[in-house]
Amino acid sequence: MRRTWAIGALALGLLLAGCSSPATTGSSAPPASSDGYGGGGGYGSGTSSTAASTSLKVAKTSLGEVVVTSAGMTAYMFDKDTQGTQASACTGACVGLWPPILATGGTPQGDGITGTLGTIPTPDGKKQVTLDGWPLYTYSGDAAAGDVKGQGVQGIWWVVDATGAKIGG
Repeated sequence: MRRTWAIGALALGLLLAGCSSPATTGSSAPPASSDGYGGGGGYGSGTSSTAASTSLKVAKTSLGEVVVTSAGMTAYMFDKDTQGTQASACTGACVGLWPPILATGGTPQGDGITGTLGTIPTPDGKKQVTLDGWPLYTYSGDAAAGDVKGQGVQGIWWVVDATGAKIGG
């Protein structure tokens, strides 16, 4: 009886691991839902302290040189967004895992950024930073500057280079 239970538990564990692990590069990341949004709270409820950054720069990571916030947190783009959009496709539960990078003043600044920086309005009246027309986000699974745990999650989240082009995918 114990052997049957143990085999069943092992098979279930392997099945769940294969179904819920997001595709990432280099390190483990919290699982996200199949729609790419993941769990979490409503719009703007992300706890990332970098979400208020208005200054971007280029920094070396394990994926090469990528765009990061002034605090060094990696910036990501979302394949479900449309370049040049005036509204982010990441809403509701998505924002809990992928907080938008918000501008606190006028036009965002960038050190080493060659793409065009701008902003789009958020549903709550704030301004989300864009790079070459792509809305930018941080990832709640990145704990330290230079982390790139959000890279490739669900096959739709990507780090960006200085021009605003996605790296990978």
